[in-house]
Amino acid sequence: METFKKPHITLKHLLINGEKQIGLKYYPNPAIERIVQTLPTIGYSQEYKMNYILNEKSNLSLVFELLKPIAWINGNHFFHKKKVKQGSEPKCFKEFYGRTSRNNWRFVPDSFLRKLELKGYAFNTAKTYVALFEKFSNHYRDLELLDIDEEMIRNYLQNLVHQGRSDSYVNQSLNAIKFYYEVVEEMPNRFYSIERPQKKKTLPKVLSVQEVQAILSNTNNIKHKCILSLLYSAGLRRQELLNLKLEDIDSNRMVILVKSGKGFKDRLTLLSENVLEDLRRYYREWKPQTYLFEGKKGEPYSATSIRKILNRAVDNARIRKQVTPHMLRHSFATHLLENGTDLRYIQTLLGHGSSKTTEIYTHVAINSIREIKSPIDFINLKEPDQKKSNQVTENNKKT
Repeated sequence: METFKKPHITLKHLLINGEKQIGLKYYPNPAIERIVQTLPTIGYSQEYKMNYILNEKSNLSLVFELLKPIAWINGNHFFHKKKVKQGSEPKCFKEFYGRTSRNNWRFVPDSFLRKLELKGYAFNTAKTYVALFEKFSNHYRDLELLDIDEEMIRNYLQNLVHQGRSDSYVNQSLNAIKFYYEVVEEMPNRFYSIERPQKKKTLPKVLSVQEVQAILSNTNNIKHKCILSLLYSAGLRRQELLNLKLEDIDSNRMVILVKSGKGFKDRLTLLSENVLEDLRRYYREWKPQTYLFEGKKGEPYSATSIRKILNRAVDNARIRKQVTPHMLRHSFATHLLENGTDLRYIQTLLGHGSSKTTEIYTHVAINSIREIKSPIDFINLKEPDQKKSNQVTENNKKT
């Protein structure tokens, strides 16, 4: 018996003549066509090659009521299921509200800020989105935001490329733009045809074990040593270290609980016995109250302070390369791999969602490369010099 296979319809957010519309994307089908033509305010867009109706709640319900019996309807862009992060640390979003404009600078709408807060975006990511979107919106300051079309956005991104901006900067700018139109204005896929820069496959920068040892030996005090030791020995991101609280150090199980890491995921990572000894000494001397590493008045330590500590240690160790806190995390993963740790365990310790992300370290681990001989090692390079020496001796004899 032949099974009847329902056709698919995908609902898209469109903006046509300044009005929000529901786009109906499907392969030609007589049954669907007959019903679609009965929808109110139905129109057809040559630009998007699809039918559309006015984006109203009643029309959305009508689409499902009439078309669901004969087709599978993908309406994911109209019904958000993304969970809002609960119980996160309070962030200082207040600094963005009520700012005073200078030189007619256009700030992001309050709705942009509220959505970032509700979605639980990390504060550093939020700051980046705000800054990049404001640069974009002020590039088209004389236009209403909803009047900016795909071609204008494409031109703006191309302008960033011509300015020599990095691929990462261009991608982040597009993310900020899409966040406004697709998340804040609830118009997903409005700009789905805009191309992103091709992602370059760069290898992570890694320190040798000797370089890490030199850095840790050249810290100024026990607090600074503990900070850099934890970044390396536990493979922590800088913000994860700053968020650590006293209770996150589990000396009974010899693990560290990393709460709400990247992607809002909790994980366990290694607690080194050597580092634990230093942490106990640090605790006796500095007596932190809430966070493991605190600044003045008990607030979390700052990211810039960590960078300064590392730079000073690198200078004292006379290492002639630019070293970042994240390089210590890369070095942690690479050194584990070089010592035979299974890639799956490294993935868990780093908190990577995909093994493909962790596999990048196989390209910088050199334990296998050391065993390979270069073809030049099979050549006797001394032989030509010996022949030349013999020839000179022979000529001297003749003279």
